[in-house]
Amino acid sequence: MKESIQLPKKGLIIKKPWINLILEGKKTWEIRGSNAKIRGEIALIQSGTGKVFGTVELIESKELSLEQYQSSEAFHCIPEEMTKVAPYKKIHAWVLQNPKRFHEPIPYQHPQGAVIWVNLREK
Repeated sequence: MKESIQLPKKGLIIKKPWINLILEGKKTWEIRGSNAKIRGEIALIQSGTGKVFGTVELIESKELSLEQYQSSEAFHCIPEEMTKVAPYKKIHAWVLQNPKRFHEPIPYQHPQGAVIWVNLREK
């Protein structure tokens, strides 16, 4: 019998290899150029697949200095040589915890124009 999974309301689109590092619990900061107001469980969507691969809890969003970003590879898993230049005007760490990978990815309907967040359920 197939398990029934209730997806969170919001899904975050993430590229490989970052999504795998998050789902393995190795990457606990997602680096973005803006603050995240959302808190709680979110779905993780692998970019370009049309599928949700798991969930994670988004517990905090904090702005980082370039120096903080450069010295935090243990959290964001971005190699040192890629952190010499700021990736955004303002650098934000979206703090993640409690990742759960689905046994099988779940297909979803990707809305046109969605590049960061996807609404997965009606409010």
